[in-house]
Amino acid sequence: MMKRILFGIVILLALGGVAFIFYSRNEVALSFRTEKVTTGDIVSTVTATGTVNAVTMVLVGTQVSGTIKDIYVDFNSHVNKGQVIAQIDPATFEAQVEQARANLLSAHANLEKAVAALLDAKRTMERNQELYSQNMVAKSEMDSSETNYESARAQVSVAKAQISQTEAALRLSEINLRYTKIVSPVDGTVVSRNVDIGQTVAASFQTPTLFNIAQDLTKMQIDSSAAEADIGRIMVDQSVEFTVDAYPEVTFKGRVSEIRNAPIVVQNVVTYNVVVKVDNRELKLKPGMTANVSVIVSEKKGVLKIPNAALRFRPPDMRNKDTSKDKSRERGSGVWILEGEKPKRVKVTTGISDGSYMEMISGDLRLGQEVIVESLTKSTTSGQAGRTGPRMF
Repeated sequence: MMKRILFGIVILLALGGVAFIFYSRNEVALSFRTEKVTTGDIVSTVTATGTVNAVTMVLVGTQVSGTIKDIYVDFNSHVNKGQVIAQIDPATFEAQVEQARANLLSAHANLEKAVAALLDAKRTMERNQELYSQNMVAKSEMDSSETNYESARAQVSVAKAQISQTEAALRLSEINLRYTKIVSPVDGTVVSRNVDIGQTVAASFQTPTLFNIAQDLTKMQIDSSAAEADIGRIMVDQSVEFTVDAYPEVTFKGRVSEIRNAPIVVQNVVTYNVVVKVDNRELKLKPGMTANVSVIVSEKKGVLKIPNAALRFRPPDMRNKDTSKDKSRERGSGVWILEGEKPKRVKVTTGISDGSYMEMISGDLRLGQEVIVESLTKSTTSGQAGRTGPRMF
């Protein structure tokens, strides 16, 4: 009898413990993480990536083919406009100039010969005309002398044309000889050198690039790619902040100088080139650096700020509700506050955002008031849905 009583007591205690655990878990109060409404500045930006380049990059090539004889500059050399920076072996072109001069002398000699022949033909024609007037020569002989005179005069014209032709050939040879000296077309800095002494360059089909010269490294530009969804918010002369991996702690500044209309399509993604002008007086920025660009499209100072997480928050018990009444009641932006121990929704009108905080234009909130950003416990309903009798026991 005593054993039965003890066994009954144990069962009652076990059932009481299960009931206590069940009801205590069923009555757990909700708790939330909140943040205060604050004031401050909000900067709305559009992010993009780009490459730092010189504003003017000149590709120096050659118009004649030959072997590189001398190179007078190297990487990072400062050059002036008209300075000789390389020399192609001029021996072949000097010989061509001498040949063209000899051809010109020959053409002048041919002209003198033609002039002499013209004078002889003229004297013969005049003599035959006088004799013909006296009926001392036949008319055919006089006509032949006139024809010879006209031919001699035409030959003089041909000789003069040959002189002009040989003079042009001489000028071309002299120009090609001058092209053997590679000169800098601008003042700037040599960014790259693509040839060495003894290397043969061929300019038959396309001009080979020998040097890349940046005209002014104190003024740079960023060629950035902005997504088509953001390009409508970007305007010329907007302020820009960017960083480069070489100086992660430094924020550089610039301005939008150009928005190019030509679309760039890569794997069905459309972007547009946004050119940003940058001052580089300290020469920290170098061509080819990758820039993380933030275009400042809007900025507000001293406004009320609420966390973006507060606008996304919904109480756990309302996440599964989908009635039209609930949707109409929650239409528009709103945040949740604690009224007593229960969440209460407050409608707000929002402005610009910096990704973390949103400007509050109007709403029934005051500075320093707490808004809910996150639920720290599950609701009663969700707790009951996840329990089963044997697992709890």
